[in-house]
Amino acid sequence: MKRVVIVGATSRIAEYCARRWVSTGAKLFLVARDQDRLQRLIADLGVRGGHPEHLGGSLFDALDYGSYPRLVQNASEFLGGVDVVLIAHGTLPQQPACEQDLDLTRNALEVNGLSAVLLAEAFAMRMAPAEHGTIAVIGSVAGDRGRRSNYVYGSAKALIHSYLEGMRHRLAPLGLRIVTIKPGPTDTPMTSNYKQPGVRLADPDQVADLIVEGIDRGRTTIYAPALWRWIMLIIRHIPERIFMKMSL
Repeated sequence: MKRVVIVGATSRIAEYCARRWVSTGAKLFLVARDQDRLQRLIADLGVRGGHPEHLGGSLFDALDYGSYPRLVQNASEFLGGVDVVLIAHGTLPQQPACEQDLDLTRNALEVNGLSAVLLAEAFAMRMAPAEHGTIAVIGSVAGDRGRRSNYVYGSAKALIHSYLEGMRHRLAPLGLRIVTIKPGPTDTPMTSNYKQPGVRLADPDQVADLIVEGIDRGRTTIYAPALWRWIMLIIRHIPERIFMKMSL
């Protein structure tokens, strides 16, 4: 039986990932910041075939860094060990607002970047001695190159990319896998203010499929949908003098 921790479990992509793991008989420990939404999710997963004794949960404040060791311990004790951690919490800040508010910018960087990598490190401390398991963190294609339209959010996701790359290098000899997940723009409540006519957002159900499948197959970087790997490869290699004239 696979033992899975999902942080930010009530986000749309994470919720769909949870459904897939429940359908395979996994034991889940779900972490979120809203009590009512967390309880509704646990109840829904129970209806979908999850056994009540295999579904646990906890509230979580991403900026309460001192609570991380206790969260890791509680998840490990409930599950009897951890096979997979999916860190999926985050927000999508308004770039123009961040440019006028340093507190808002700091909060966006902490929630979307710093808290994710610190939590990954906290789980690694627990899992590395067992020389087993996978820690996967949802970053974004926005972290592949800084762009004026979303560089605050993108910078936080770039931190995830670089930090996990270093963790992966350090922990590879111990058998602990570190996975960076890079969704493209996806149709979720978080992106509701960014929808534009003619712009197609990815289906979160499909993105969840790619994440769970990629983790099962042992991939270290997952672009979802996969086409974004090639889109971002092109964007990263646009010469600076041309890039500065583009609206991206």
